[in-house]
Amino acid sequence: MQISQELSLPTMGCGTWAWGNRLLWGYDESMDDQLQAVFNLCVNNSVTLFDTGDSYGTGRLNGQSERLLGRFAKEYLGPGKEDICIATKLAAYPWRLTRQSMVSACKSSANRLGRNVDLVQMHWSTANYAPWQEGRLLDGLADLYEQGLVRGVGLSNYGPKRLKRVHQKFVERGVPIATLQVQYSLLSTYPVTQLELKGVCDELGIKLIAYSPLALGLLTGKYSDKGPFPKGIRGLLFRQLLPGIRPLLASLREIAQLRNKTMSQIALNWCICKGTIPIPGAKSVEQARDNIGALGWQLDSGEMAQLDQAAASVDKVMVQNIFQTK
Repeated sequence: MQISQELSLPTMGCGTWAWGNRLLWGYDESMDDQLQAVFNLCVNNSVTLFDTGDSYGTGRLNGQSERLLGRFAKEYLGPGKEDICIATKLAAYPWRLTRQSMVSACKSSANRLGRNVDLVQMHWSTANYAPWQEGRLLDGLADLYEQGLVRGVGLSNYGPKRLKRVHQKFVERGVPIATLQVQYSLLSTYPVTQLELKGVCDELGIKLIAYSPLALGLLTGKYSDKGPFPKGIRGLLFRQLLPGIRPLLASLREIAQLRNKTMSQIALNWCICKGTIPIPGAKSVEQARDNIGALGWQLDSGEMAQLDQAAASVDKVMVQNIFQTK
């Protein structure tokens, strides 16, 4: 039976995408109270969309991100509690081969959350490496909506060609696609400028969610091409990108100073002005408060043009997700 309540998304989400990465690389239970405070601050300021995934947390931490998020939602008692929208992404694991595997996966996510999933999303398309697998997983996604187990369905890392095919498949079953999630920021404009996804989403009535809107922190002004750099692969990436994005960072800094805002707030507001829903991560109250400062105002056309030009002039951009299709 199809549910009648329409999924409604806020203008900006505070994503657990960053929490998911933290959980993968060493979960510290001492941070739980801090993360609860982050969650409370967000909802209290009308930021009520929280994005996670069933792959965020592995080994002994299996599904830990969902468990935490469900607990935070339950323990929050302030205004906006009824507006909390929890979105999770189901991984296209190689052992998920049937439509029932997706239904079971979502039920497991709901069990960890302690509540139904509001928005269930296909974490990535298998079209680039196992196209035969995708159809059954998508059928399972649609089954979840038809059975009333979720309020909406979405996709992640899909390009316009694949999106149109899946949209038509779902139209035939009467299942609307609510959202599409892609990597999008001033350092990753590819989905919009080259794939032209925003226009396709507008045409199909799909809201575009921008993950990694701060480009792993490169757009916050926290890092310099002189260092220090993060450890590991992230540090190597920063060493490659930072020298070439000086003009972009200079534009962000200039506008931030004139606006009395932070560089992060300018970068997030740019995403909002582009008609997307950014989902920045926040692991501290300070980060969450900074993210919230991107709401309630808009960059003007001149500032947007300046940032667009600066973004187009960088010699190296963020590496695209390997699962992003065309």
